[in-house]
Amino acid sequence: MDIHKNHLNNIGMYLTKEVKEEIFAKHGKGKNDSGSAEGQIALFTHRITHLTEHLKKNRKDFNTERSLVKLVGKRRDLLDYLIKKDILRYRAIVKELGLRK
Repeated sequence: MDIHKNHLNNIGMYLTKEVKEEIFAKHGKGKNDSGSAEGQIALFTHRITHLTEHLKKNRKDFNTERSLVKLVGKRRDLLDYLIKKDILRYRAIVKELGLRK
């Protein structure tokens, strides 16, 4: 989760190309591997963390709240896919990202 915490303080663009490459390199098969389920789950987790911090400061931002709920749903779908396809990969990504389940 250190990648996610380091970039929360940046104002403006929190999800730069470098941040994405760092996330994909750590959780995917390489820095350009945006297609693997693990890479996408890690990217969604980074975005969810950022939006959660934003909503703590801006409680009435309902558009952001809606997009947060959609992102959580997308991440859940990818996690369900991983459970069906490869339970070991699922357990590894949940442990790496510190997700509950």
